[in-house]
Amino acid sequence: MKTLELLAPARTADIGIAAVDCGADAVYIAGPSFGARQAAGNSVEEIGRLCTHAHRFGVRVFATVNTILYEEDLPAVEELVRQLEEAGVDALIVQDPAVTRMSTLPLHASTQCAIRTPEKACFLESLGYGRLVLERQLSLNQIKAIATSVEAEIECFVHGALCVCYSGRCYLSEYLTGRSANRGACAQPCRSLYDLEDASGKVLVKNKALLSLRDFNLMTRLEELADAGVTSFKIEGRLKGESYVRNVVKAYSEALDALIGRYPDRYCRASFGRVTGGFTPSLDKTFNRGYTQLFLDGTRGLWSSMEAPKSMGEYIGTVARLTPDGLVLNPASEEVVLANGDGLAFVAPDGSVAGFRADVCTGNAVRCKQPEGLREGVRLYRNISAAFEKELERNKPRRELSVQLIVEMNEGQLSVTAVCEDGRKAVEKVPAPEEPARDPLRMLDTLSAQLNKRSGHYSFFVKSLALYGDLPFMGAAFLNAIRRTLAEKLDAQPVVARPLRRGSVNPTVPVPEQLTYKANVANSVSARIYTERGAHRIDPAYELSHCRGVELMRSKYCIRHELGLCPRQGKAIKAEPLFLRNGKERLCLHFDCAVCEMTVS
Repeated sequence: MKTLELLAPARTADIGIAAVDCGADAVYIAGPSFGARQAAGNSVEEIGRLCTHAHRFGVRVFATVNTILYEEDLPAVEELVRQLEEAGVDALIVQDPAVTRMSTLPLHASTQCAIRTPEKACFLESLGYGRLVLERQLSLNQIKAIATSVEAEIECFVHGALCVCYSGRCYLSEYLTGRSANRGACAQPCRSLYDLEDASGKVLVKNKALLSLRDFNLMTRLEELADAGVTSFKIEGRLKGESYVRNVVKAYSEALDALIGRYPDRYCRASFGRVTGGFTPSLDKTFNRGYTQLFLDGTRGLWSSMEAPKSMGEYIGTVARLTPDGLVLNPASEEVVLANGDGLAFVAPDGSVAGFRADVCTGNAVRCKQPEGLREGVRLYRNISAAFEKELERNKPRRELSVQLIVEMNEGQLSVTAVCEDGRKAVEKVPAPEEPARDPLRMLDTLSAQLNKRSGHYSFFVKSLALYGDLPFMGAAFLNAIRRTLAEKLDAQPVVARPLRRGSVNPTVPVPEQLTYKANVANSVSARIYTERGAHRIDPAYELSHCRGVELMRSKYCIRHELGLCPRQGKAIKAEPLFLRNGKERLCLHFDCAVCEMTVS
């Protein structure tokens, strides 16, 4: 039986708890430092609180220690790793190989390691990583080739924002702003507006987010990914809010349950419990820049969100006319219902995304402060649905563990045994009431109803009940006491989660030829690990992005193709190279057509 894991992001412990309650099998979260998102740090105590809640359902908690490390960082990183282990973290997500010599926890090679070939995957596995988080710009065939080349678990992103570059190989932020993406401080220059110029200085495209990609959405491709060898389906979003995480996690959890329902003998979830009740998820109502499946099919499509690098949301119609205090909407369908407080957006004449709030909505009439550039005929989008946000907050789902109950009557003693789906077992034996039940069938219904009640923080429901012997008459208070005692006994026992794969070091695996100083290892321990295995030693003080004229990023995304200017499309540009212009900064584009990739330098 192959376990499938839904891995959710957590900016905070509370968001992580929300992800668990909505169906996540694992959560990834950053500690106070050395995570690839500086703005998403958490205290070790908060991570411990998340672990306590998650482990009740066999949900694992992964801590990100995935920046590159400098020599002076190592003592602090070792101390952090020790604290995370004590807090109950189940694994570490790591970019810098120095961490492989610090921890006894299972280690996952971060997507920042840019794993996109079987050779790179085999090498990283040989360093001791038990799981590999793959590059996002891969095809199904490439994913399958990697999965079949290693024993390590394979984790793939399936939803959320996309870096335009190969993960971990972008030096653009540091080059432009001094903020290193590989140290957790990316300034997101890929979302900035640029002009596209040819070699003569002619402006071909003006003021567009030419490096901005749409968001990933592989909701309909989970079965193919599982067939290709993926065991963990990862949602991006450690800077996202709770409503985003709730909505996306519940949507993918339901999709994963449907997949397992089709193949119950082949797959199971990596954690325990079921999610019941709550809101109906809708991915279109959550932050997105439009969706793409990127290179999954091995073919190119239109991947960019150059017109709208921010979240546009769902298309709701056009402006029918402007009014003195707002506008009237021409809705895209009868299903479009406006609500007070909706967030609306449109593309302004200068190409930027303008947003405004719908203060009061009466039918299709909206009272609002009219933003500059709003005019009749403009396409409107809703990037905040006030009604949906209220539903998310008001109607939260509940996660529960199933138990099988065995009720036995034997010589005046009542014995109730509860066996939880994760294997825990509790028994409560009490003297049976002497009065026999006058209506045995009704007493059985009462027994089932009372033992199946939800109370307090306990999260158990009765999946089946087996009865042996004749029932006495038992009142509600008597049965409630038994239920609470069984729940306390089960809760007192630790859940034994399904095991994570632990890697092992294999020094015989060769270093891939392409692995050099560009591998983002920046301290002497990491350099020594690579040098021992035959890679080129690096200078710890060397900063690639400080060097003009070198490759700042590489991507499967191609601006020429996106604009219909690729030579294979029959519309080649004569005055090359092409440049991206942002103020005084000018970046050169190169097109490596042999491998169909674009670089920026």
